[in-house]
Amino acid sequence: MKFLGRIVRYVGAAIAIAGLIISIKACSTPPTQTPSTSAPSATTANSPKQPININTAILSELDKLEAALGVPALSHKIQASRPYGSPADLVSKNVLSQAQFDQVKNWVTVEEIELTGAAKDIDYMTKLGLMKGHMLVAQELLALNKPDQAEPHLGHPVEEIYVDLEEQLQERTVPEFKADLLAVQDLVKSKPNDPQIAAKFEAAMQKIDGAIAVLPETQRQSPAFVLQVINGLLETASAEYTAAIANGKIKEAIEYQDSRGFVTYAQDTLWQGIAPAIQKTDVAAAQQMTTTFTALRQAWPAPVPPAAPVLSADEVAAKVKQVEMTSAPVLKAAAS
Repeated sequence: MKFLGRIVRYVGAAIAIAGLIISIKACSTPPTQTPSTSAPSATTANSPKQPININTAILSELDKLEAALGVPALSHKIQASRPYGSPADLVSKNVLSQAQFDQVKNWVTVEEIELTGAAKDIDYMTKLGLMKGHMLVAQELLALNKPDQAEPHLGHPVEEIYVDLEEQLQERTVPEFKADLLAVQDLVKSKPNDPQIAAKFEAAMQKIDGAIAVLPETQRQSPAFVLQVINGLLETASAEYTAAIANGKIKEAIEYQDSRGFVTYAQDTLWQGIAPAIQKTDVAAAQQMTTTFTALRQAWPAPVPPAAPVLSADEVAAKVKQVEMTSAPVLKAAAS
């Protein structure tokens, strides 16, 4: 993600998956979400599942608008022109032309989305999954002796996610661990060769795992619950990957690396955790999911990006969509 100017609320991942959440009954509490007023609905094939709040969305969500319109740095421009009283302010503030706005007007809103029940749990788990993804790619970069590239990813969990998650952490009586995250980032920044980095990194990861562990074990092992988190992580990864590419080149290494971390956690931890259970009930779905993940991972051959993308943004988006489509029968069966 673009590092500068990004101390914003990380609501994008939860909004992206909220539409899917509503239909799932496998979770212990029926998922609901209540917008303060009716929000516009998307009208095009590539539109987000729920409208993007232009006042609060993180850059990876705004990148969907940037990619759809092909306007470089649009996400930063939207963020810099906040606040908005209505979506039409994008035009009055000269962020978009009227023609551009007409293309995406059903994608955007200024309304808050309130998550409750299982939807709130999935939002919570998705945000922690994003934290894990940031940390995993930072760990890879540290192993490659690239602390300068690792440091931004160590900062993202605090700067982009913790502030938005803090209320939920308090509600769930999770001990504060922001200081543990900052300790790793500060040490890498000031003493990149300090041997204590590994221990502090592990301590921070354990704190994130502890926050995840407050969710009931049955929920964390539920294929229906985990698949929704996977879909949210992958949609965010696809947006980041798209933002990394310009003119057939990978121009933004941080976005490429963020997306790599999200996909790594989604596959290596979340999917591997539920694959055996799905294999027992739907062999074809399990095999298709594994095949699609394998193909998707080709987009990230290494933590340091290649000059040109191995897969195009459209190819990555298509594979992410395939994961979602493959998970749909499993979710439907769980809801029946």
